[in-house]
Amino acid sequence: MIDRRNLSLALAASLTTALTLAAAPATAQEKEKCYGIALKGQNDCAAGAGTTCAGTSKVDHQGNAWKSVPKGTCEKTASKTSSTKFGQLKEFKS
Repeated sequence: MIDRRNLSLALAASLTTALTLAAAPATAQEKEKCYGIALKGQNDCAAGAGTTCAGTSKVDHQGNAWKSVPKGTCEKTASKTSSTKFGQLKEFKS
């Protein structure tokens, strides 16, 4: 016969794991890549030819370097190099 206490502990552990895994994708979905807002060397990734990834942007507001921001805020964030003067959801030429 299964011990009720052990069963309760096992169910609680399973529920905690399931809730943790379910919350992870939601957090990732609440972010978006925003091009043209990162300062020199502070991009999250993708900084064009000759760069490897995070922290490799060569100038402030580089159009092919992105920073991860809360969803819905990118196009409201200032960018000195963008034609709209705000961050862009896609890479652009500075």
